[in-house]
Amino acid sequence: MGLIFNIQRFSIHDGPGIRTTVFLQGCNLRCYWCHNPESNPVRPVVEFFPEKCILCGMCVETCPEGAQQIEGDQRLYYRELCQACGKCVEECFARALVLPAREMTAEEVMAEVHRDRDYYNDSGGGVTFSGGEPFLQKEFLLELLRLSKRAGLHTAVDTAANVPFEWIEEALPYTDLFLFDCKVIDEERHRAVTGVSNRRILENLRKLGDGRARVWVRVPVIPGTNDTPEEIGAIAEFLTDLPGVEQVELLPFHHLGSGKYDSLGLDYPSQELKPPSESQMEELVRILETRKLPARRMS
Repeated sequence: MGLIFNIQRFSIHDGPGIRTTVFLQGCNLRCYWCHNPESNPVRPVVEFFPEKCILCGMCVETCPEGAQQIEGDQRLYYRELCQACGKCVEECFARALVLPAREMTAEEVMAEVHRDRDYYNDSGGGVTFSGGEPFLQKEFLLELLRLSKRAGLHTAVDTAANVPFEWIEEALPYTDLFLFDCKVIDEERHRAVTGVSNRRILENLRKLGDGRARVWVRVPVIPGTNDTPEEIGAIAEFLTDLPGVEQVELLPFHHLGSGKYDSLGLDYPSQELKPPSESQMEELVRILETRKLPARRMS
């Protein structure tokens, strides 16, 4: 069994062709711009959308911990009491309460993946395992990869690689492509914006990119963090001598995940950031291309 917080069908941005992207729960980075904050904790968390609540009171009756309350015409949710058992979610037909992560068997996941097999065959696509950080559920990830290869599917793993390289090595025989997240090269800056050192991450990128695997590097372009020619140039310099790196994808910052922070009772730390302009993104792509690195701007 594993924890899955989303399965996205007909994905066209997570590897070649049309793909199904399976998002595994749990992450050991804390990037302040994260657009999937519901993936961070290892255990499930309940999202609450008060604007959808119709004050029916079913959640109050159902919750064994008293985390759901109505006082007058005000709906209250006490997160410190919640055990994320999901009973309130089952009763909430208005979808004001949502439990994104759910336990699934590998067979259940693969049944979802196989629904779009004809699209994979026609487009050169397949299945991508993402997160969070999929390697935090290593055994479950390996089981999914083995089943995928047994079924003849193209496989990709999207990772920030803040894990022992031995874990990545175990996945090598079953992974056709690694989508490797790279934020910044400077260690202190990386620690400031993600909460962790990047020493292990960059060492894993060196090892994986030495030719033993196909690698697409993905760089989220974050205003004030790595959106300058100097920062992208430093990443390009690091990647230049890695023959396994086939291309670099620049992903512009956006605010699409902002509503999730409210639903989780969290402050949204990226509220004041403005997405990079088209001209700025084009300039950063050119910097990579001058280093002979195939690059493209993602939407």
